Amino acid sequence: MQASLQKIAARASVLKGVLPLSRVAAARDALAGVQLASMDIPQVLGYARIAGMPAVTGLYTVFLPLVAFAFFGASRHLVVAADSATATIFASRLATMAPASSVEYAALAAMVALLTAALLLVARIFKLGFLADFLSRTVLVGFLAGVGAQVGIAMLADMVGVPGHAASSLNQLLLVVRGSAQINRPTLAISLLVVAAILVSKRFWPRLPVPLIAVVAGIAASDAFGFAAHGISILGPVEGGLPPLRIPSVTWQQMLDLVPVAASCFVMIVAQSAAASRVFAERYHESVDTNADLLGIAAANAAAAFSGAFVVNGSPTQTAMADRAGTRSQFAQLVFAAVVVVVLLFFSRYLQYLPHCILASIVFTIAIGLVNVRSLFSIRRESPGEFWLASITAAAVVLIGVEHGILVAVALSLLRHVRHSYRPHTMMLAPNGDGMWVPVPAVPGMETAPGLIVYRFGADLFYANDHFFVDDTRRLIDRAPNPVRWFVVDASAITDVDYSAARSVGELCSALKRNGVEVIFARVNRYLRSDMDRHGITPIVEERCIFGTLHEALSMAGVEKPHEQVKGAP
Repeated sequence: MQASLQKIAARASVLKGVLPLSRVAAARDALAGVQLASMDIPQVLGYARIAGMPAVTGLYTVFLPLVAFAFFGASRHLVVAADSATATIFASRLATMAPASSVEYAALAAMVALLTAALLLVARIFKLGFLADFLSRTVLVGFLAGVGAQVGIAMLADMVGVPGHAASSLNQLLLVVRGSAQINRPTLAISLLVVAAILVSKRFWPRLPVPLIAVVAGIAASDAFGFAAHGISILGPVEGGLPPLRIPSVTWQQMLDLVPVAASCFVMIVAQSAAASRVFAERYHESVDTNADLLGIAAANAAAAFSGAFVVNGSPTQTAMADRAGTRSQFAQLVFAAVVVVVLLFFSRYLQYLPHCILASIVFTIAIGLVNVRSLFSIRRESPGEFWLASITAAAVVLIGVEHGILVAVALSLLRHVRHSYRPHTMMLAPNGDGMWVPVPAVPGMETAPGLIVYRFGADLFYANDHFFVDDTRRLIDRAPNPVRWFVVDASAITDVDYSAARSVGELCSALKRNGVEVIFARVNRYLRSDMDRHGITPIVEERCIFGTLHEALSMAGVEKPHEQVKGAP
């Protein structure tokens, strides 16, 4: 029976994250799913708070979206549900279009999810899973740190009982500071107790569901002692039952305004989901199918849109929580969804007594977790330049908003890559004290031997760096201690030459030959040779000056027994 089901699923390319599944594995994952539900339900309620949506919609994100991803996705570990990063992205824009938690706001949030699903489906059709590689881990760390700071600031008002909400993080912080005289002491005491309990439990008892305990205890205490009568804000009536299925209803202009928001969510989803699925697939020696996961997340967001929820994401945080709970397949997520159905049908009415400060405190601890201090210090120690990129990204998120911050993050990732290609490392062979040739940074005024320079350019040649190659070559030749007769280009790092660079290189070689300098290309691979032939560089340099090894090139330059003279050739 199981074998036949697995064959049908394989033919239809579904349930990749569930099958194969033995009875023992199913029992293990079922228990893990229940434990995951106990830890995650309070978090998705908090994410709904971040998103500006009714609390019950947080539960909606871990019902049909979870089932949709388990059916269409490929990762056995990825948890696709509400996430703080994407919730912050669309909430920052929707807050300017409609009142939070209103019917219109909910419709806009559902449309963002539907548009995001469409973008993910297009990405799956055209196999654009590789786009995840364009958001560097460094910038992603900075982005999440900025999101953590922004979310943490947004929760402060609820944690201290100060009324009001501001659009920007700085204004929100000022609002709390100016309203310090209105701080509700019982609210502040509860918040401090919850935050301390969660942080301590994470340190010493990571599997203890303290957020769930805080929620249950808060509901019981609020009902018994009438928190609302003592100035402690509570959620109020919460709609129960299963989510209603409906198509998001917005105007054409509103939909157009939401496209950039959906695009920002799309970028974050692709980056975070790919990172999370890869990490845990590598941990358990499993294959990664990013494009199948894109289809699964597209289906999950479509399910969220039609069930009154909001954008869902493959959350690294919740995936790590699922792993700690012992989940090893999407069957655990299906059990999680079943637990949520029970809560929606029988326990949602009790949520009305939940104090806002407890929910805000849970979200605040989530925000703290997004600021990965260890990674930031590691980046600073190993690469100060990349640390500044991460810091700028974090500052952009806090100061100009998440939607623009994600664009800054992508731009910085791409600029960092272009910068490395634009100004690559260059090396040359130079004699050391023992008479051996060793690779050193290419600095004008040095030579490999009288009349000879062996030069290595550390990147492909294209329109943005061809002038650097030309200028660097001319400086080395013009300032050499002796007139240069042979200029050997070690092309081991060059695999591609575009049209613009080919023109520049061809003109340089022609000019050098007229001045009596023979240009020799060494370590030329077949891809570079094909480009040299196609762009007309080969006739200029001549066949006799193009070699597959450095030793052959040095022999051409009249160096006898080069293998005895070269040490650690660049």
